Amino acid sequence: MAVIEYILDLGPTVMLPLVILVLGLLLRQGIGKSLRAGIMVGVGFVGVNLVIGLLTDNLGPAAQDMAERFDLGLSVVDIGWPGASPMAWASSIGTIAIPVAVLVNIAMLVLKMTRVVNVDIWNIWHMTFTGAIVHIATGSFWLGIVGVIIHSAFVYKLGDWFAPVTQKHFGLEGIAIPHGSGTWSAPFAVVIDSILDRIPKIKKLNFNSEKIEERFGVVGEPVVIGAFLGLVIGFLAGYPLSDILPLAIQMGAVMVLMPTVVKFIMEGLVPIADAARGILDKRFQGKEYYIGLDPALLLGNSQVVAASLIFVPLTILIAVIFPGNEILPFGDLATIGFFISMAVGIHHANLFRTLISGTFIMVITIWIANMTIGFHTKLAENAGTIDGGQVASLDQGGSPITFILTELLQPQNIIPLIIIGGLYVFSVIFTYLKFKRGKMYDEEKTTGVESE
Repeated sequence: MAVIEYILDLGPTVMLPLVILVLGLLLRQGIGKSLRAGIMVGVGFVGVNLVIGLLTDNLGPAAQDMAERFDLGLSVVDIGWPGASPMAWASSIGTIAIPVAVLVNIAMLVLKMTRVVNVDIWNIWHMTFTGAIVHIATGSFWLGIVGVIIHSAFVYKLGDWFAPVTQKHFGLEGIAIPHGSGTWSAPFAVVIDSILDRIPKIKKLNFNSEKIEERFGVVGEPVVIGAFLGLVIGFLAGYPLSDILPLAIQMGAVMVLMPTVVKFIMEGLVPIADAARGILDKRFQGKEYYIGLDPALLLGNSQVVAASLIFVPLTILIAVIFPGNEILPFGDLATIGFFISMAVGIHHANLFRTLISGTFIMVITIWIANMTIGFHTKLAENAGTIDGGQVASLDQGGSPITFILTELLQPQNIIPLIIIGGLYVFSVIFTYLKFKRGKMYDEEKTTGVESE
């Protein structure tokens, strides 16, 4: 356990490269290729963190200043996944969550219940968070472990179901994304996409950043769109021109840099993923396997980045108008793209549809996050993170997986459980049926906006 805790403390920028290095050696890629693959993945994640830091350090305060300027009265700060994940690892569940999640994955592979081979050990923090909250809510350590098991098994299946989107839209051959807010929210997008397909005139509405660029030329380029959004947010925050202009350039930079740094991750991962897939294909002929990796890979798509920047002010607006909301979106604003990343693929990069499903997803997320404030604060207190006040997070704190499991075991919000649980279960069943019919990704609907 001490070894696991030591590796976890190194963070994902070191942890995942080590996993890739070991995996490469196990796949007989040789020390040179394996070492390079691991380092390239590490370099890519350092780049992603730098871009996210650019957002956190500049866009985050601007959003908070905007909220304070308009006296929105949101008293509980969203600490985001950077604050929530260490709390999960520091919990009593954290020391055993990794072996439990890995064993669940192995068992499902042996029983042919999944084709996802998860190597993204760091993101097991999502399963850990669910187990920790269930433990706090019920007082039972073993029910917490059950929470980890259920969450793990469920997201591995989500990885299977959305593999066609990951591969055909994002161009990530042999890769699945079985983690994160984008994965659990995706069933909502599947249902909404099918509903919009049945509405005359509405179903024909389709625009994305590339179509905007075609229509408006340079003004429609992603870098210009990012700069414009930076101008708007800076203006709404009440900044002087000397601060607005740098913010605009920084947001333009995000639009350019995020897809670029993700390419380094792919350069390291693709050879390992290909080698793993080749061995698995030989061992289990006729079966296609996927390597489970970080959802940050989806941020390499410019349409995801464009939608991310739009959803920063939109998420704050939702927080303002949602009845009874106490949470000020902050920590997760920098990674808001994770929440709608898979939806972008499901909607074939149709930004109009992404705005609709993304708005629904963020409403549900904020609603749930408000109901888990007490548990989240207790988790923070147990980790020694806070001495007073309350905390929340949109990522995982707003997850229906965590919420439904907790409420079923320790009911406190019956009506929300019926509404959210009913909608989510329906969406999951609908998604499963669509996957079984082979219609998860209809290439005839594609807008031509694929991977970068």
